[in-house]
Amino acid sequence: MEKMTGGDLTSPETMRDIISFYKRLAAQKESLIRLDDFYGMGGAWIAFRHEDVAAMLKDPRLVKDMRKYVPQNEPEAAGAGTYVGKLFEWLRNMPNMLSVDPPDHTRLRRLASKAFTPQMIEGLRPRIQQIADELLDTVQERGRMDLVADFAYPLPINVISEILGIPVADRSLFRGWTQKLLQASVDPSQGSAVEEALEEFIGYIRTLLDAKRRNPGTDVTSGLVQAYEQGDKLSENELLSTIWLLIIAGHETTVNLIGNGTLALLRHPGQMRLLRETPSLLPGAVEEMLRMEGPIVIASRFAGEDIAMHGKVIRQGEIVLLSLAAANVDPQKFSDADTLDITREENEHLAFGKGIHHCLGAPLARLEGQIAFGTLLRRLPDLRLAVEPERLVYNYGKLRSLTSLPVLF
Repeated sequence: MEKMTGGDLTSPETMRDIISFYKRLAAQKESLIRLDDFYGMGGAWIAFRHEDVAAMLKDPRLVKDMRKYVPQNEPEAAGAGTYVGKLFEWLRNMPNMLSVDPPDHTRLRRLASKAFTPQMIEGLRPRIQQIADELLDTVQERGRMDLVADFAYPLPINVISEILGIPVADRSLFRGWTQKLLQASVDPSQGSAVEEALEEFIGYIRTLLDAKRRNPGTDVTSGLVQAYEQGDKLSENELLSTIWLLIIAGHETTVNLIGNGTLALLRHPGQMRLLRETPSLLPGAVEEMLRMEGPIVIASRFAGEDIAMHGKVIRQGEIVLLSLAAANVDPQKFSDADTLDITREENEHLAFGKGIHHCLGAPLARLEGQIAFGTLLRRLPDLRLAVEPERLVYNYGKLRSLTSLPVLF
């Protein structure tokens, strides 16, 4: 294989046929590949075999806190003055549970986890079903919709917004901000969009927090504000960043699970028919879609110390990319790895990560996915693509996401 850069991993072309791209990686004799450039950050390592990625996700030598390895007094290491530098500068000052290590991670995750207990998630089932039905009520008479804009996005953003106590009128704001931020770190053309989106997004959260201080409710944001004011080891920046993370992670992953998963079913009509006829397969079908069509392509870490692996040495401070997408189609782990099989029984995919940073909202995403697919198949028996698959466009970024998915029914 020719030398790769970070752009090769996240380009729209790779996202369109991600299995073929990672099959090329898997065919390499090397299990650990060096990237010469990672978005202006210098070199990086990429691991892509399931056994390696699963182990590295749990390895305490691989850390998240960039403040230790992209130091303030070495701006060139963070691409200072560039879109990458601006993003990293903000993340350095706004720690959240995905960007820090224990003990800070443990403390922040404990506070946020109160919103995601199994009982609370299951209690949301009727409301999620109601939202899904209302969304389809709105479009059913038209006979067509953009499944991303009309269903996959509004479903999870309304759910997480209700959990966080965000007013209905404000929920449409997040899509634009989130898309800019997710694409900015891999697309130099974004320019000042990073700074602008961050300022607007954080400005909104500050306003939201002020409103919850004046009129607290039973929502998660009010609870976190009260924890901060009671001195529960939560700084102002951590409070802001935690709400920011919950908004983004609370909807963006599920948007793309629903979009990617629906496209997979439309391209595999036999599997779609089987799922429609046998709704009891929904839980396993969602796991299979997470494996083959999972939205999170790459997890990143820093080497906390020199690490010897596969005859190579990852030096302390170097970036390590863990390819969840490649691990999930590793033929050494999964039989018929590149085949969508909603009846697959053993499915130890890594779509939600592993170890201490395993996705806190995974149970909510699974429930939303099951309800979304079940409702689509039950209510839209003639669901089909409105364009040729080749015309669909993927975003450029670290999440596998469609810009739109036009469908007829």
